[in-house]
Amino acid sequence: MTGIPFPDISPELVSVSLFGMQFALRWYALAYIVGILIGWRLSVAALRRPHLWAGGVAPMTPAQLEALLTWIILGIIAGGRIGYVLFYQPGHFLRNPWEIPMIWQGGMSFHGGFIGVMLAILLFSRSERLPLGGVADTIALASPPAILLGRIANFINAELWGRPTTLPWGVIFPGEAAQDCPGIVGACARHPSQLYEAGLEGLLLGGLLILLAFRWGALRQPWVLAGTFIAGYGIARFLVEFVRQPDAQFVSPGNPLGLALQWNGWGLTMGQVLTLPMILVGLWLVERARRSRAVPA
Repeated sequence: MTGIPFPDISPELVSVSLFGMQFALRWYALAYIVGILIGWRLSVAALRRPHLWAGGVAPMTPAQLEALLTWIILGIIAGGRIGYVLFYQPGHFLRNPWEIPMIWQGGMSFHGGFIGVMLAILLFSRSERLPLGGVADTIALASPPAILLGRIANFINAELWGRPTTLPWGVIFPGEAAQDCPGIVGACARHPSQLYEAGLEGLLLGGLLILLAFRWGALRQPWVLAGTFIAGYGIARFLVEFVRQPDAQFVSPGNPLGLALQWNGWGLTMGQVLTLPMILVGLWLVERARRSRAVPA
């Protein structure tokens, strides 16, 4: 099997040693920091254009958005970690509960983080008495940049790779696990599924949301952007899962939930099962918004 050799990129951008301890800035952390900043600026740009919103009034101020970002970061961390514990390795963490807060060792779930963000938006909107639909649309517009850069960081980390492939753009990822391809002699090339997700969930979906917000007047109909983001992410993730290597934790005997969700003969992965509700909810939100009359600026 032929393929493209994995580029020699260190997961650590810079590493320093202080007082006998090693500190490193990783591409993964930098990706989310920069992604959140870009998304924040996009949302601020929309909030400063009242004519884009229903009734010519933005749902919140830039200052309130900054306060909401703190809630969202907490929701991402708490939800992502709890989701990983419940969906990926419940047996391991049941035996070692003290490891649950050790997020620096890795282990986060997008779907858990998504639920955490939704709860943060709901609680913040209620506490500040803000329109929930407008707040959700604001955060939906800000999300794709972080997803785009985060998936590129997954590629740099040589993790979450795809299934073996003979396509010319297959990548030969390093490591024993990546090269464990039954029936394949020599180097094993795999789909760069991280880059597929970066293009679909980040670049394509983000471009669509920007056009909807700044050119096509979608912000005048609350929930259109949020519904489009939820359904769009779900569809993109569902499609990429066909060429993405299933997470080993989901198909191991130690995860009965993962085994139970491998539907009878359908061959659905856990990622596909978890995105089905997202697709349905997102499409329902868009259809519900379309049936309500747009409020002119």
